[in-house]
Amino acid sequence: MDHFLYRNGALHAEDVALADIAATVGTPFYCYSTATLTRHYHLFTEALSPLPHMVCFAIKSLSNLAVLKTLGDLGAGMDVVSGGEYLRAKAAGVPGSRIVFSGVGKTREEMRLALGGGIRQFNVESEPEMRALSEVASSMGVIAPITVRVNPDVDARTHEKIATGKKENKFGIPIARASEVYAEAARLPGLEVIGIDVHIGSQLTELEPFEQAYLKVADLTHRLRAEGHDIRRLDLGGGLGIPYERSNSAPPLPLEYGALIKRTVGDLGCEIEIEPGRLISGNAGILVSRVIYVKEGEGRDFLILDAAMNDLVRPSMYGAHHDIVPVVEPEPAIEAQPYDVVGPVCETGDTFAKARPLPPLAEGDLVAFRSAGAYGAVMASEYNTRPLIPEVLVKGDHFAVIRARPTFDEILNRDTIPEWL
Repeated sequence: MDHFLYRNGALHAEDVALADIAATVGTPFYCYSTATLTRHYHLFTEALSPLPHMVCFAIKSLSNLAVLKTLGDLGAGMDVVSGGEYLRAKAAGVPGSRIVFSGVGKTREEMRLALGGGIRQFNVESEPEMRALSEVASSMGVIAPITVRVNPDVDARTHEKIATGKKENKFGIPIARASEVYAEAARLPGLEVIGIDVHIGSQLTELEPFEQAYLKVADLTHRLRAEGHDIRRLDLGGGLGIPYERSNSAPPLPLEYGALIKRTVGDLGCEIEIEPGRLISGNAGILVSRVIYVKEGEGRDFLILDAAMNDLVRPSMYGAHHDIVPVVEPEPAIEAQPYDVVGPVCETGDTFAKARPLPPLAEGDLVAFRSAGAYGAVMASEYNTRPLIPEVLVKGDHFAVIRARPTFDEILNRDTIPEWL
């Protein structure tokens, strides 16, 4: 469910007409719904109750400070994968005690940053990283709480570029080697082993892969405890998918996911952490764009928009689907026609959809890409020297620009011409 609905023939974000935002900030732009963000966060907290738990939002999916503060004020923790994301979480007012640091390539500088500013835990992904963290923590005279990310060799049955839990993926240590790695962690100074971490991929649309992974984690918990480790926290990752195509069957609900967690690891007496990103932010955001031209091609018509692959790269990178709808609600009797929906970037890959059935559209019409809140703005670039597009947050009948479109002068002034030129 989201809060982008037609009212009196016009698509709204909560109580604000998208056409009004477009008239104020120009197009294209991203728009996020506070009500949807809030609802989706609470779905997870309710699903895990009464287990002790923390829902840590995966910042990589949507990192705007206003969004992070919205979720942080609700009590959310934050899952970060870089020093920059750590600083974003802190700038949004989230205390270090609610920040989890993940990622395969943490640098010593990032470790020092998090240890100095406060951290809930590091999810350690390799033995070299573990040894580096031990050195850094010892040099600072502090203790770094850690989980070790284990790779359970489970096929998440998702896109190959976002699968993370198979043995050929770069993430974590093989679960078969967990005992020796945990034994080394217990010997290293400056580290405190507190739990286990696992994450098998993103955009999972069925529960079976989660169940396979979590049962392996449950067995590992018993084994590590028998070997003397105080396993009291399980970080189960994120990855639950969203329905990008409204016509398809819906992925499992957070309530069903929570029931699975309780069934597989709920009796271990551990605090549970999960790291949802997409399911909280995906349907909470849309991308609004304007038709520049309708071009007749050889056997097809092109809908040329002012949004491009640099603004929303998912279709080009993953072949991802986003429902595209007109901002003005079409009459029920109007017959759809196929369009290739493309942007103005000089790449054939700058294509959002091919032969997509849409009502007849004309130059100047507004369209919205649904389910664009996750991995939209965060993956945008200034390719073709196209400015990053504005982000807008709606709450009720109010909206605010939470990231402004930079001017061309601001873009150009970031470059420096050497004095010899």
